[in-house]
Amino acid sequence: MDPKTYKIGEAARLCGVKPFVLRFWESEFPGLSPIRTPKGQRLYTDEHVRLIARIRTLLHEDGLTIEGARKKLEEKGDAAELLRVIHAELSDIRSLLARSGSARDHP
Repeated sequence: MDPKTYKIGEAARLCGVKPFVLRFWESEFPGLSPIRTPKGQRLYTDEHVRLIARIRTLLHEDGLTIEGARKKLEEKGDAAELLRVIHAELSDIRSLLARSGSARDHP
């Protein structure tokens, strides 16, 4: 079963931020790397949405700077979350590649 994915507008709305904020955060937080469709559209998984919500909390509610939030995410407690995000992203990429390959095999 393919994981649920959200377009940038949906993910932004779920997390209470604007799409341009997500695009900016992608450049600032290495763990936030959405899946890209062949046409370049960003797709966010539930793991991405959880990470975005965590980043938003660190920045907006805890008052950390981007650097402070980055460091907090790198701490031991958040390392496991980051690994889960990376694992989910790799699984999503594998699924996309499998779908892409089967579409080419069966025109």
